[in-house]
Amino acid sequence: MKTTHLKPGDSAPDFVGVDQDGKTISLADFKGKKLILYFYPKDNTSGCTAEACSLRDGYEELKGLGLEVVGVSPDSEKSHKNFIVKHNLPFKLIADVNHEIAEKYGAWGEKKMYGRTYFGILRTTFIINEEGVITHVFTKVKTKEHVEQILSEINK
Repeated sequence: MKTTHLKPGDSAPDFVGVDQDGKTISLADFKGKKLILYFYPKDNTSGCTAEACSLRDGYEELKGLGLEVVGVSPDSEKSHKNFIVKHNLPFKLIADVNHEIAEKYGAWGEKKMYGRTYFGILRTTFIINEEGVITHVFTKVKTKEHVEQILSEINK
């Protein structure tokens, strides 16, 4: 399985998407702010729920460090809205139904499961600084401990 081509020091690719409320959201909206942009395969699956809940539970601490959080998956706006309500998520989710944003970030690729090969989201998290430069890339995401994983890296 390949991972993203992006690395710390690279400029974050510009993106424009639609969130769970049908509102346009773009990288430009976060100029002057730090952003955790995380790509996950599917709303309401066990790993993706664990990851979202980890980010939810650590959200105040992340905000205290000046970090915004935005999730991206190929699910629809409606699916995202239900996921947010069901798990009380305090951050926005982008409906990347055509996986355009995921492709820009190298978070879309070939996967294998149960002997079957298919294309999908490669679970990846990027931390982007105030100038739009990637500072951290997580390709081996620990879904249940993702906030601890992020905090450990940014506190180094």
